[in-house]
Amino acid sequence: MVAGEAGAREGAEPPRIARGTAAFWRANVALFASAFSVFALLYSVQPLLPVFAAEFGLDAGASSLALSVSTGVLAVAMLVASFVADRWGRKPLMAVSLLVAAALGLAIAVMPGWDGILALRALLGLSLAGVPAVAMAYLAEEMEADGFGFSMGLYIGGNAIGGMTGRLLVGVLADYTSWRFALGALSVVALANAALFWWLLPAARHSPARRPGPPAPLRALVRPFRDPGLALLFVEAFLIMGAFVTLYNYASFRLLAEPYGLSQAAVSLIFILYLCGTGSSAWIGALAGRLGRRKVLWLMVVVMAAGLALTWLPPLPVIVAGIAVFTFGFFGAHSIASAWVGRRAREGRAQATAFYLFFYYLGSSVVGTAGGYAWTWAGWAGVTLVSGAAILAALAVALRLVFVPPLPIAEAPVAPPPSL
Repeated sequence: MVAGEAGAREGAEPPRIARGTAAFWRANVALFASAFSVFALLYSVQPLLPVFAAEFGLDAGASSLALSVSTGVLAVAMLVASFVADRWGRKPLMAVSLLVAAALGLAIAVMPGWDGILALRALLGLSLAGVPAVAMAYLAEEMEADGFGFSMGLYIGGNAIGGMTGRLLVGVLADYTSWRFALGALSVVALANAALFWWLLPAARHSPARRPGPPAPLRALVRPFRDPGLALLFVEAFLIMGAFVTLYNYASFRLLAEPYGLSQAAVSLIFILYLCGTGSSAWIGALAGRLGRRKVLWLMVVVMAAGLALTWLPPLPVIVAGIAVFTFGFFGAHSIASAWVGRRAREGRAQATAFYLFFYYLGSSVVGTAGGYAWTWAGWAGVTLVSGAAILAALAVALRLVFVPPLPIAEAPVAPPPSL
């Protein structure tokens, strides 16, 4: 009888992580720390682009490669990382990725030449690929439905806090010490986060390591594009992230120049506006649950457009307000779109989220670099032209998503949570 009961227990599906439990909070803190490190390490060079341009004799487009090579490699490598996660397991891959990324951050801080810095930044993008899509898949697979919306919003909030802190810490420290010391200090924080992540995150119980046969990866690559809703969400990710990075990349060039003439530390304070993203990601996720994603996504894109329009006006307080509005809209849109991908993917959720983030970071790399050459060509007018074109296209995609039929509830991989 005992043996029979044991067999029944072994055959039963393990319970998912329930909201409010110790495991729930351990998982959320661990994944928040991972999101913090990924965005802090990835975007820490953004306030340094004018510094790189001056120190290494580069134009704005060339200096932006410090960011673009990382996001470009990250975009491609995440597609591979989703398959590696299926073989190695979610937690081990994410932990190793965070550890290697922190070590590369330390190496970048002491690398003397520009070509070496770009090579290490490319490797940084490769190492970070083991976290974003895998973390989002972990949440969708391991959390109970009533806790998923909160956890996804908190994870996106970790992105915002990490992006803000990395940029702010590095920008301010670079003004008072050096950019090398600033990047090294941030990498030490990332190293501590990697240890915290390994200690806190519960092992994945609904995504055990698997070894699919040779045809499986090809099928998994094609599968997400069979759903027109997922394909549109991938395009949306490319456009909103491209617009967002373009604005932030070159706002510092604008504010360091006349007539503003701000210091590096003062310009870095702009990144405090990422707090607008922290608030909007959770709040807009809940609002989308009440009103529907289709009704809220396009509104968030309109908010981005309104923020961009405000930056055209010359008064500094209005520019700052415009960036705040733009940031609020972006993180609201990203929170909705990323959670939507997790819900529409019937199977191969890690691959679906990997594709979402592939296009997300590809937009950062391609549109962000184009914005640099637009700045060289026409100043802020060129930047807003590139960012504005991406926003208009994103609005068209969001309006098209309004008419994409929802999946039948019975076929959805996980029941939508009430709060999402």
